[in-house]
Amino acid sequence: MLRRLFTAIALVASVAISLPVQAEPSANVQKLLRTRECYGCNLQGADLSGAHLIGADLRNADLSGANLKEANLEGADLAGANLRRANLSEAFINSTELNDADLTYANLNDAVLYNAQVEGATLIGANLSGTDIFNTPVGIGGQYPDTPEQEDYYAPGEYAPEE
Repeated sequence: MLRRLFTAIALVASVAISLPVQAEPSANVQKLLRTRECYGCNLQGADLSGAHLIGADLRNADLSGANLKEANLEGADLAGANLRRANLSEAFINSTELNDADLTYANLNDAVLYNAQVEGATLIGANLSGTDIFNTPVGIGGQYPDTPEQEDYYAPGEYAPEE
């Protein structure tokens, strides 16, 4: 009798181990999708592809490595968010707050970036190929330390107006 019980347990355990495991979305992902509020949340590596995050509060959230492919981030607040290596390809980023966000090595391939606030955002190594950028002050390079103010600085060979 005991032998049959152990055999049945072993059989059930081996079948259970071989079944694919469907991971439930994290509590923070569920909270975000339900309330569109997740200030300072840990959403590292979260799958938010295709999510409608219109007007979401994601200030200071950790979205590093998150999949936001084709997500709608219109009017969302991602100020101070960590988006390092996040996938934002084909995302709709319209009137979105990204001030002081870290987008280092983020993939923005074929995204729509309209009217976004990006003051102080870090875009080092970000993939912007095919990105449609309108009315968003994305610059290439930057001001180096110990250089004159931008309005007083002229590149070598550039004509400086006479005073």
